[in-house]
Amino acid sequence: MCAPPCPCVNTATPDRGYPGHGGLGSSLVCVSNEVRSPADRRAEVRRGRLRLVVALASILVLVTTGLAWRSIDSLRSNLATAGGLGLGGGADGAVDILLVGTDSRTDAHGNPLSQQELDTLRAGEEAATNTDTILLIRVPNDGSSATAISIPRDSYVDVPGIGESKINAAYGTTKATERERLVEEGESETEAERESSRAGREALVETVADLTGITVDHYAEVGLLGFVLLTDAVGGVDVCLNEAVDEPLSGANFTMGEQTLSGPDALSFVRQRHDLPRGDLDRIVRQQVFMASLANQVLSARTLSDPAKLSQLTRAVERSVVIDDDWDIVDFARQLQNLAGGDVQFDTIPVANLNGMTEWGESIVVVDPPEVRSFVAGLVGEDAGDETSESGSATTSPAPDIDPSTVTVDVANASAVSGLANAASAALAEIGYATGEVGNHTGTTPARTTVFAADPESDAARAVAASVGDVDIEADSSLSDDEVRVVLASDYSGPGVEGSATTAQTPTGTAPDGVTSADGTMTPVPPGPPITAGSDSPRCVN
Repeated sequence: MCAPPCPCVNTATPDRGYPGHGGLGSSLVCVSNEVRSPADRRAEVRRGRLRLVVALASILVLVTTGLAWRSIDSLRSNLATAGGLGLGGGADGAVDILLVGTDSRTDAHGNPLSQQELDTLRAGEEAATNTDTILLIRVPNDGSSATAISIPRDSYVDVPGIGESKINAAYGTTKATERERLVEEGESETEAERESSRAGREALVETVADLTGITVDHYAEVGLLGFVLLTDAVGGVDVCLNEAVDEPLSGANFTMGEQTLSGPDALSFVRQRHDLPRGDLDRIVRQQVFMASLANQVLSARTLSDPAKLSQLTRAVERSVVIDDDWDIVDFARQLQNLAGGDVQFDTIPVANLNGMTEWGESIVVVDPPEVRSFVAGLVGEDAGDETSESGSATTSPAPDIDPSTVTVDVANASAVSGLANAASAALAEIGYATGEVGNHTGTTPARTTVFAADPESDAARAVAASVGDVDIEADSSLSDDEVRVVLASDYSGPGVEGSATTAQTPTGTAPDGVTSADGTMTPVPPGPPITAGSDSPRCVN
């Protein structure tokens, strides 16, 4: 729940257009391509440009909810398709779907967007074909769950035909090179566009497969389309803010508390990147809770039982999504029709360093492919929770979806490492937990790092335990319901420990050749509590 007071403001707009905005209605297409400063580029991580990331939800909610498949049978004939991408062939226990957001200025069928549509939602003027958003959705073969994994657009990886580069160059650079070659050979503009797009998509599929260790089974692509259509189709998306905001660059002007956002307002909510307490970390959380709330809205009875809303959702996907030509999206949706909101989770690949830099000064995100592969593999199958990381620690089951700011965490150091309590407390504060008492432990020293709570089965206790790693949870009746104490023993290797696998799920240490950071070492990113689509109310965020 949001922090009081929580006034509700309904800013949902009519289904058939926006008064004063040119009556965009069901043909609206939007997203901008802002010029980022070097500082902003270094901060960009976990999720690509958020307008595109959330536009991807138009297909995400279909493939992860199996929503009312009877109403989307028309998708078989109306969806745009792409072939020749080298998909499938892997038997890894899951269906793996690559979702890509590009900054193309056409709809899924190649029709250009009108200037009115772009202007209404403050879209930029630069046109290109960059994959600013890359999501990998893993659905176990039994259809019991779905995890949407974000791959930061600036992740520095090996790209076929290019070499070491940012992953978002795989599609765009390959396409541009191939298009130039085809035009020089005398191919028509139409043929050059078609074949170069295929080459770009295929290069990205191969790059993602190499990074994650999986075989991509299906492909979906969203251009500058779908965001407003989708949010309006479900009647708006519920969000909650800890404080009122007024940030003119993004157009974000909202009251504190819970509110329902649609259209340009929803776009501004996920676009804001200035004047946030934790900068890009807060923007990442905004995008995550928006997508979770959107999926929850689609799964709700008020959407699934409303033919008009289902029809709007279907039209939005038809205009905004390209899928591979071997994917029967309707049959796939049937397999997932019993999936619940709590079974849909949003996550991010392990990130070793947000502030990496190449030897020629390019800002990048450093990732460790072996650790990424281990992380992705652990998301599949009934025994995923028993997988062991390279560090030797057993991975924990997903934490409850709670607002970490509602939990006060005391940290006591029972180890021989000086300053460990302060370091761990600071790392937990970065995740979002409220800081409690910090100091040395004065009681009996536990054999293992332990989380204490009034109720060991509470969401607060389980969330903190998941955040700090493979730890025990015990009862302490002296604590309040919203207070958790972490006692650090000699085995502690979680947030705040240099080289912690829990902190970033990847080794710290010397950065890869040709890559540096401010101090020459990796700076791991602490994970926050998982976000799912199963909450009754939106998590309040900055």
